Amino acid sequence: MGLFDFFKKDKETPAQQASLDAGLEKTKTSFFEQLSKAVVGKSTVDESVLDDLESLLVHADVGIETTVKVIDRIEARVARDKYLSTGELDRILREEIVALLEDNNSGSTAVLDSAGSTGQPYVIMVVGVNGVGKTTTIGKLAHRFHSAGKKVVLGAADTFRAAAVDQLIIWGQRVGVPVVSHGMNTDPASVAFDAVKKGVEMGADVVIIDTAGRLHNKVNLMNELSKIKRVMQKMIPDAPHEVLLVLDGSTGQNAFLQAKEFTKATEVTALAITKLDGTARGGVVIGISDQFSIPVRYIGVGEKMTDLQLFDRHTFVNSLFKK
Repeated sequence: MGLFDFFKKDKETPAQQASLDAGLEKTKTSFFEQLSKAVVGKSTVDESVLDDLESLLVHADVGIETTVKVIDRIEARVARDKYLSTGELDRILREEIVALLEDNNSGSTAVLDSAGSTGQPYVIMVVGVNGVGKTTTIGKLAHRFHSAGKKVVLGAADTFRAAAVDQLIIWGQRVGVPVVSHGMNTDPASVAFDAVKKGVEMGADVVIIDTAGRLHNKVNLMNELSKIKRVMQKMIPDAPHEVLLVLDGSTGQNAFLQAKEFTKATEVTALAITKLDGTARGGVVIGISDQFSIPVRYIGVGEKMTDLQLFDRHTFVNSLFKK
């Protein structure tokens, strides 16, 4: 069984489903209240309804490009079916968003299924700016693996901030996994190397490396991440197996900008979108997944350790449209 094979059976529990529903409540309330106002007194999906829907999707931070795609899809259905009632709009919108997300699936399951098959640790390098919940996401991710019976090692390579190092050590203690740390203002690549080395020595299943969230410019960021990769590859030639970019969903369009900058600076292979429980901007998940064609692996919908959930587009959209 590969490292990520347990994901196939790792269905979210009823409690986690409830957390997802609650986490998306602000987005649902804001969106559907406005949608109800847009269609009141109207029986068919006409141009004015589509105009209002377009405005609502943009306001929910789905993003202009993705919103245009959704509207185009609905217009095509209106043209094909000749008549669509406003009562059908929820169902149609749900179907088209799911279809859009499926169109942009980059085949991440193949990566997950093959991970861990070499007998070496699966190395995840986590990137993202300060304040997005990067270190907390690592802690929750470690809890998820550890709870599934996996051996986990954490590497505190965000050495620019003492708080980041201390926070990761605390998370390691809470979860019950070792943390490799050299303290503040030490070489991040050296920390990453030692974390991977420890993972190899103890037969770990996964090594998760935290990295600095604030560097002076994109060139420095690219150079630092490249150096960390090169040093880790001295232990495991194909490390890191995943570069996970953490984004704060509550920042809306700013999350798009961060994704754009980090994808320029390094090869991002997966996304984690956090803090969806505190915002009405949950549509950002749809837009980012569509525009960057990078799989959204996890979403954060609360403060509990179990509130970092695997992203499933069907479950997410169904929860979003649940009334």
